[in-house]
Amino acid sequence: MAEFNLPYNHKINSNNKTIYINARIIDPKTKLDINGQLITIGDKIADFGSNIVDLKNLPKDAQIVDCKNNVLCPGLIDIQVHFRHPGQDHKEDLTTGSKSAVAGGVTCVVCQPNTSPILDSPYLIEYLTLKSQKDAYCNVKAYGAITRNMQGEQLSDMALLKQAGVVGFTDDGLPVMNSQVMLKAMQYAANLDMVVAQHAEELNLTNKGCINEGEVSLKLGVKGIPNISESVIVGRDLEILNYTGGHYHLLHVSCRESLELIKNAKDKNLNATVEACPHHFILNDQAILEQGTNAKMNPPLRSEADRKAILQGLIDGVIDCITTDHAPHEVEAKDKPLSQAAFGIVGLETLLPLSLQLYHQKLISLNDLLAKMTYKPAEIIHYDGGVIAKNARADLTIIDLDHSWKINPSEFYSKSKNSPFKDYPVKGRAIQTVIAGKTVYKI
Repeated sequence: MAEFNLPYNHKINSNNKTIYINARIIDPKTKLDINGQLITIGDKIADFGSNIVDLKNLPKDAQIVDCKNNVLCPGLIDIQVHFRHPGQDHKEDLTTGSKSAVAGGVTCVVCQPNTSPILDSPYLIEYLTLKSQKDAYCNVKAYGAITRNMQGEQLSDMALLKQAGVVGFTDDGLPVMNSQVMLKAMQYAANLDMVVAQHAEELNLTNKGCINEGEVSLKLGVKGIPNISESVIVGRDLEILNYTGGHYHLLHVSCRESLELIKNAKDKNLNATVEACPHHFILNDQAILEQGTNAKMNPPLRSEADRKAILQGLIDGVIDCITTDHAPHEVEAKDKPLSQAAFGIVGLETLLPLSLQLYHQKLISLNDLLAKMTYKPAEIIHYDGGVIAKNARADLTIIDLDHSWKINPSEFYSKSKNSPFKDYPVKGRAIQTVIAGKTVYKI
């Protein structure tokens, strides 16, 4: 039976001590992988190592957590989620979204700004911060909108948004189509040492398509979205990056052409990073025939050749991090003809088990895989998490690597159940999630 505790409503005493024993401690940043113990005091990691406590004479003034030889690693970080607050709480809210996060071992998320109203003002960012501190089970950060009301015309006040606490800028859901606006955004963001994250889509080339352009779209008689609709924008943005400097991050890459452009940019030492979602490296557009609208997202599931390219990008290290693009929708928004149904799927509770396939299949080492969900996303948004180190934040995830199970969306803690992975067999899951030294989720 799962147990939840709010981390913010019940502040942990600064002197409270917890000792994690019989742990396989993994810190991807330092390549640490040892069997040992870890001590937290208050909301910080105090110490860790192989023989730092006497297991036969454990202190009476500490809480003892027996990890039973399971993995103890930094809390997972997902830098692309939609919690739908404010304005769309019937799809998700801060409580249900963050419950879904910690159930998946995720201790920090970055919300996208395409809410109602749009997160384009410091007042809304401050409100979201205060609201999340009251209602959320995990750390909640946010991107600010690049342009006012995400209309792609006038830049938002980036400096004030940074002061209010945003971790970067994006008009996710809508690409910045105007090249001059994008150039100015990159210049301002570079001066602020902030990342610009782009949902790459040339809307004229998308032409109201609903799934990938290919055999499946032809078979179903619906408009397809060609790969070039993504790669054209990526190519343009990287030319702008070369001109302005700064940091450009490609959200949810879906096709091999875009990935090749990012690789070339990295080879030129441009600060270009990229993320991929599990659905894009596990599924191809054939899943539409089986899962229908629950396999409809934007960017869409692509061809098998694209899926393999995304997978290879993860293996080679071209892809920096794994995210979910957690996009909850009510049943009514999905229970429509393919061309009319909403884009998006939920993913927080499946992020870890789906990604662990790459480890179990011996495609990626566990250290390298966890890096893409811990310190690497943290570095993209300048977040002081994702590591195990003395005096680091005590945000931790305990993972049972060997637990075999089938995904059942009806059991998700998210309000929404729109997932293409119903009955999908997986191995591994988060069994305990710790934030600021306090267990917020445990099974």
